[in-house]
Amino acid sequence: MIYLYTDFGWAGPYVGEMKAVIARALPDTSFIDLMHDAPEFNARASAYLLAALARQFHTGDICLAVVDPGVGQPDRRALLMEADGIFYVGPDNGLFAMIARRAGQCHCDEILWQPANCSDSFHGRDIFAPVVTRLQAGRTIETRAVTTDSLVGMDYPDQLAEIIYIDHYGNLVTGLDGANLPTRTALHVSGRQLRQARTFASVAEGNVFWYVNSMGLVEISANRDNAAERLGLEIGSTVEIVQQAQP
Repeated sequence: MIYLYTDFGWAGPYVGEMKAVIARALPDTSFIDLMHDAPEFNARASAYLLAALARQFHTGDICLAVVDPGVGQPDRRALLMEADGIFYVGPDNGLFAMIARRAGQCHCDEILWQPANCSDSFHGRDIFAPVVTRLQAGRTIETRAVTTDSLVGMDYPDQLAEIIYIDHYGNLVTGLDGANLPTRTALHVSGRQLRQARTFASVAEGNVFWYVNSMGLVEISANRDNAAERLGLEIGSTVEIVQQAQP
């Protein structure tokens, strides 16, 4: 299966153009729009979100990921990475750093192949999507090996105590792995101390709390309300882990 992960949004031609390249070359292959509202221009926040989503990938899957505000810069490498049997294609700008760091086995190559006519500003369509089709079809791709340690973002913190994504409902996803926080840990944000709840229904309507979401990440939410608006938080806002709240 091929997954598409971008910050392109649905407006405009960009997602469609990239999908057309894949569908034309691989008409019988399934590909999934994982999300196209990844944190805009923010490869670091997107790296933690992608690493959490990648837990659902299966061996042999391919993820084409593009969050690339630096497209066209001569020192920005195009990357083909295999981590624990899953392939990732996209820019070496930190987007794949957390996957590489957490993988048991990881091999990285710089993509050297380019089409005869390659735009300076849309490598998702002109380089990454064709490489995905070549990879899926078993065709040759000109590459050269690079060390995992040389990837951009390998110095990112293990856990990111920041808001990395805000969904349609105003729920605030952090870069914190829920498995690493003890039960009843409190989070301090916007001058408020938030306690943990298991689900939305565990708190009264309108109450703000944190819980471990379906991706395994710590998420700040409000029952039937918009937590982002209530707390005045945005992507990049910091979250403080404090002493355990009293039951």
